[in-house]
Amino acid sequence: MANIINLFSRKAEPKPSNDQLADFLQGFSIEVMPRTAEKVESFADILPAGTRVYIAHIEGTPIEDMVSTAKRIADEGFTVMPHFPARGIASKDQLAEWIAMYRAEAGIDQGLLLAGGYDKPTGDFDNSMELLETGLFDAAGFKRLHVAGHPEGNKDIDPDGSDQNVSDALRWKQAFSERTDAEMAIATQFCFEAGPVIEWVNRLQAEGIHLPVHIGIAGPAKLQTMIKFAMACGVGPSLRVLQRRAKDVTKLVLPFTPEEILSELAAHKAANPGFGIEQVHFFPLGGIKKTAEFCDEFGRPAGSLQAATA
Repeated sequence: MANIINLFSRKAEPKPSNDQLADFLQGFSIEVMPRTAEKVESFADILPAGTRVYIAHIEGTPIEDMVSTAKRIADEGFTVMPHFPARGIASKDQLAEWIAMYRAEAGIDQGLLLAGGYDKPTGDFDNSMELLETGLFDAAGFKRLHVAGHPEGNKDIDPDGSDQNVSDALRWKQAFSERTDAEMAIATQFCFEAGPVIEWVNRLQAEGIHLPVHIGIAGPAKLQTMIKFAMACGVGPSLRVLQRRAKDVTKLVLPFTPEEILSELAAHKAANPGFGIEQVHFFPLGGIKKTAEFCDEFGRPAGSLQAATA
């Protein structure tokens, strides 16, 4: 009986609307790599002006390719944020050299600092905190520094699943933001279910971590592609969303699109304006153009959609 009473007394989740989703998608960012950027003839033709474009620094990518990609995208009028993978940087001198190249050749003043997808450090740095402590970004005039977040934990950092080391690191970064002038935010790994994201963001705020969250979302892609990337990137419990879908053979050939998780997060944000998610960050697993088309479709208010189809 108690369960039945709780069922009917539980606060109903807000229902999403097209306008809420459109608002939630405003100012989204997107991630590219030099080799995927090469396939895009014109970013200005597919992305809103001023979109922040992250450039992922994958192991083995020459810094010259990173800088030339950053310059090309910046020259098209976009805000560019390259990755700085701590475990792939040999020394403080090399970090200074990279920063100088980005500043001089591409006018970059933003960066995403993260450990990087390396099994072990290749040089002097192990994590993003050590990069921040060098003071090199501040000395070079970098205005915005983002750090990584993991709503479903990170087994590389917390093998026991406790999330303790990740939480401690985020508290350190919160304190760093409070004693410096850098504009900071948390850019997260992608996941597929709204519930764990909401719980994680609320927990951060309860622990005094108020850095804005830019929530990672996987752009439209084939289901098989999505599952492959999710497993490679260590996506946690929300992977079950894809696994359930994979059991339905009628959906195997259809692309997986993220409107469900986005709609739920948008509705929660609309009902709770103080909720810590500030923006959406897309990983275009099925291609940059497909993700841009998705954002164009769902990022327009209901009235504009009706006018476009009238």
